[in-house]
Amino acid sequence: MTSPLIGPLRTAGSFRQHVEDAVAAAIVSGEFAPGTMLTAPTLAARFDVSATPVREALLNLEKRGFVEIARNKGFRVTAVSEQDLAEIVQIRQWLEAPPMRLLAGAIGRPELARLRAEAEAIVTSAAASDLPTYLTADTTFHLHLLSLTGIDRLVTLVGDLRQQTRLVGLATMLGSPELAESSAEHLTLLDLLEAGDGAGAEELMRRHLGHVTGWWSGRAEQ
Repeated sequence: MTSPLIGPLRTAGSFRQHVEDAVAAAIVSGEFAPGTMLTAPTLAARFDVSATPVREALLNLEKRGFVEIARNKGFRVTAVSEQDLAEIVQIRQWLEAPPMRLLAGAIGRPELARLRAEAEAIVTSAAASDLPTYLTADTTFHLHLLSLTGIDRLVTLVGDLRQQTRLVGLATMLGSPELAESSAEHLTLLDLLEAGDGAGAEELMRRHLGHVTGWWSGRAEQ
């Protein structure tokens, strides 16, 4: 089966960065399951690039905790247990949902316009089944929104937790109504914030993050 993420690169820019983004997306979305062995030569052949940028990308991913070095074998995709994932989601809900009350009705029009453009990028990339762009756009939106609190440590903490998150069912959700609905929630969230509905925005953020252990883990939700 052709991978939606791992294939010949046909884009300008840093090959290392493109490889790193694509492999990270494949790991987060579950295309590369925990325990999968990755090697620079094999991935280089699939990306149709030399092994050097692939090796550099894998070393960066090792620093970020996505893979671990397996001596004389390559790199092994790390696992995040269901308990760990549940704890990550709970912490993220505690950190990301309450600030919505603070931001409700307090975001200026220029900033809202930038956030809407980022939210539209999430919707567009989901519709195009472009997982690397989708995951990057999603991270950009959420961290941008939290940065408006003015609390840099909050942004750093959530950024670190996002790197530990796995969305093992996301690769199978491409083209699904659930992915379209969860993507559109970013725009709904901005509508609530613009209207000054802090309680509604907080509840939506909490429910949205819950998809990590629901839809995005391949499970049905109520």
